[in-house]
Amino acid sequence: MALAALDFYAHADLCMTPTAALADVVLPVASAFEREALKLGFEISTDAQSLLQFRQAVVPPPGEARADTEIVFALAERLGRGAQFWHGDIEAAYRHQLAPTGGTLEQLRAQPAGVRVPLHVRYAKHAEPDALGHPRGFATPSRRIELYAETFLEQGYAPLPEFVEPAIGPVARPDLAARFPLVLTCAKPGLFCQSQHRALPSLRKRVLDPIVTLHPEAVRARQIAQGDWVAIETPAGSVRAHAHLNADLDPRVVVGEHGWWQGCTALGASAYDPFSQEGANFNLLIGSDTFDPVSGTASHRAYPCEIRPVAEAKGAGTSVP
Repeated sequence: MALAALDFYAHADLCMTPTAALADVVLPVASAFEREALKLGFEISTDAQSLLQFRQAVVPPPGEARADTEIVFALAERLGRGAQFWHGDIEAAYRHQLAPTGGTLEQLRAQPAGVRVPLHVRYAKHAEPDALGHPRGFATPSRRIELYAETFLEQGYAPLPEFVEPAIGPVARPDLAARFPLVLTCAKPGLFCQSQHRALPSLRKRVLDPIVTLHPEAVRARQIAQGDWVAIETPAGSVRAHAHLNADLDPRVVVGEHGWWQGCTALGASAYDPFSQEGANFNLLIGSDTFDPVSGTASHRAYPCEIRPVAEAKGAGTSVP
């Protein structure tokens, strides 16, 4: 891996993740409940953007954990960039952010619920005149809304959206289709937040292990039942998950989940080795030989795969309701 090949790698995180385990130094970070922070809007609405809040810590950070803001400012000082970070004065940085609003830290500390500031909403900014009195337009070469992208055309790409058969799909690679007849895609689990929170018993008890979703026709052909442990195999690698049936899927499509590595001690739910085919790291399934030419993204949404039954993993629980 690229991180393992670095001469020196420092990592800041809330807990010891597989990525953090590769680091030479791990800096423990305080959670949002263990640090102060200035909140300037969040949701995309006038009401939300007009609210200023100073979030105070609920409890002190454990051990040597520090707010990531403190870590960044301290590193800036040590690297000779202190002047760009208010010489380590985090409150000075907050006051700089607040200055255009007219609010102060003293006001926000005195009113934990927050302070409202009046906002002037600008509509149709593209129609406002520029220095020459012409409509400002949009941030495109023509200053217009471009359905036909000249910039794409100049770089050798299609100027209009068009369907391109996946470079490693069953149509483009029939040589792989015989061995990997299914198409693997992925979806974000709704119960967890990306790769977080699988150590929380209240959430993990609802889904103890990773799931791969298939059409009933696909499992019947492979002698797989609901809840069985299966191997998800692609030209790039293999991982394991529980089979979950969904008749609404196309019979050729398989839906996997990313973010599985963390254990849950309270429930006896095992952690997963992110570098092993006995684990559940979705990234191991996707090769690095095919990328989208424009965005550079990998083929996470359409990759050839096969599903086969395996013996139940040691110490595994039941994840399918």
